[in-house]
Amino acid sequence: MIHEYDLHCHTTASDGRLSPEALVERAYERGIRTLAITDHDTAAGYRLALPTAQRLGVKLVSGIELSCVWGGATLHIVGLHFDPESDAMQDAEHTQRSARIERADIIAQRLAKCVKQPIHMADVEALAGGEVGRPHFAQYLVNRGLAADMASAFKKYLGAGKPGDVKTSWPSLYDAVQWIVAAGGIPVMAHAHLYKMTRTKLRACLDDFVAAGGQGLEVAYGLMDNNQRGQMAALAREYHLLGSCGSDYHGPNRFGLDLGVMPPFPKDVTPVWNHFSA
Repeated sequence: MIHEYDLHCHTTASDGRLSPEALVERAYERGIRTLAITDHDTAAGYRLALPTAQRLGVKLVSGIELSCVWGGATLHIVGLHFDPESDAMQDAEHTQRSARIERADIIAQRLAKCVKQPIHMADVEALAGGEVGRPHFAQYLVNRGLAADMASAFKKYLGAGKPGDVKTSWPSLYDAVQWIVAAGGIPVMAHAHLYKMTRTKLRACLDDFVAAGGQGLEVAYGLMDNNQRGQMAALAREYHLLGSCGSDYHGPNRFGLDLGVMPPFPKDVTPVWNHFSA
């Protein structure tokens, strides 16, 4: 079903395929009236989309998806309804950008050794148009004739355990949550049903998330099934967390879903948008 709220999606400011302006236009066409652009580790997409949202009458909520680490695992915390110009959010974006630049430089060095020629970061950055990630390196390799296609680039160079699979020095879960809280926002744990954790470990993670100031949990997400939706709704009730929803849309033909597509929102969970001020 198409929901009138989509609080998790991406633009070209990170790894999405639509510009911030085009994403808002698509949201409007699909009947979404409250939208949060949650690009990875940057609120640039939100800032760029504001004029279009105001013109079309779409309520645009400030958003970001921060990468962080807990118990050795990389997690994503969505921040909603914060002050993007606050010192805390500026600090978060700067710290995350620095971590991504450091990672990209290491990936470039490793790939250069593999393909026995320099990797021109300016070209990779041009492909990204925003935050640089492994898909942009894969596209660079394809463009240079160093890989047959994206899949083979990942299989040979960039996938798990390959030379380009470089871990980033992300902040702790506590620090990521605190950045959002200090910026006046609502921290939401993103797609917790996708983390390969036991029930006991996930509860321990949620304990620390709540203790750090976490307030929300995604309970209606993209292509999650009814069982996953029920589990997340039960955890939201148990931990007294607000429920959030989102498609995690990255662009046409990505992951087989469209903007606003997600399961029905659980009726017995308090929606996070109840806490958005007018």
